[in-house]
Amino acid sequence: MNDIFAFGDELGPAKVIHVYEPTLGLRAVLVVDNVARGPSIGGLRVAPDVSTVECFRLARAMTLKNSAAGLAHGGGKSVLYGDPRMPREQKERLIRAFAHALRNEQDYIFGPDMGTDETCMAWVKDEIGRATGLPAAMGGIPLDEIGATGWGLFHCAEVAAPYCGIKLTGARVAIQGYGAVGKHAARFLAQRGAMLVAASDSHGTLRNPRGIDVDKLARLKDDGKTVCDYPDGARLDRDAVIDVECEIWIPAARPDVVREDNVQRLKTRLVLQGANIPFTPGAEKILHDKGVIVIPDFIANAGGVICAAMEYRGATERAAFQAIEEKIRANTEAVLAAVKARNLSPRAAALELATQRVKQAMSYRRWPIF
Repeated sequence: MNDIFAFGDELGPAKVIHVYEPTLGLRAVLVVDNVARGPSIGGLRVAPDVSTVECFRLARAMTLKNSAAGLAHGGGKSVLYGDPRMPREQKERLIRAFAHALRNEQDYIFGPDMGTDETCMAWVKDEIGRATGLPAAMGGIPLDEIGATGWGLFHCAEVAAPYCGIKLTGARVAIQGYGAVGKHAARFLAQRGAMLVAASDSHGTLRNPRGIDVDKLARLKDDGKTVCDYPDGARLDRDAVIDVECEIWIPAARPDVVREDNVQRLKTRLVLQGANIPFTPGAEKILHDKGVIVIPDFIANAGGVICAAMEYRGATERAAFQAIEEKIRANTEAVLAAVKARNLSPRAAALELATQRVKQAMSYRRWPIF
């Protein structure tokens, strides 16, 4: 379905802006979903196969994420069609042009996402003065470098593990998408005694039931190599990470990687959604019916946007980490307590929590719809 308004409801979207400049090869979309809590924060994603509907789904996830985290921000998202590995000069030209086109759009604050980083946000800041996820030299907190989202996933795991009968010490972890989010989640979990047994990237899957050295693998990735360059373990195809038996499975890449047609392959007890919208609703329901706990994206991976929002207000890295820990632990506990007490799915409980907060904010607005 290509009509984004078929997905619209009482929360949004407030506005959808298409930007097209054929002489530059620029094609991009902004979706501002809801601004009842304040101007929206959401990342700029660069990929060749993005779409307006995907942008809306991601913007809605940000509305829920920012609301659940108690941030004074609504939800938005932007996507730019293109290869994220395009030449730097071309990428800078396109991102600057997109930002300039949105220079008067005060309801949206750019942040980094797949295909963009702090350098990209520095270009945006230079163009329009409105971005977060900036380099440290510009007063930013390097959230990918310090692992803000991974830090949040770790605390989510600590709270959720007892509900699954899991001890983190010795727990086997598999990560689909060993990038900025995945590698830091693995590092923090390993420090707590968990064991990484599988990791994947766009080139394949590495599996080693005896354990993978997370620091060694991170260094390989930082040097531009792939998980399959790790010297010890089996090299499998990219999607084989779904089949790896483990206690904790973390999707940290693209949307809809687990669907109704492959969800039965998962052999895990706890899923922490490190990526945005990584499962289809049907896949989540199947897992819930099997007794697998799936912590939704807007609860589990909110560390990045919490850090970004605090950076935007001049907070320190230490304060950001403390806020991530407190907010994600509290929200994970609230969601799982509702699951246990009322037999809800984690997503239903999380949606109820976040939506209630959005609607309360909307009730104070002169124009309460958005």
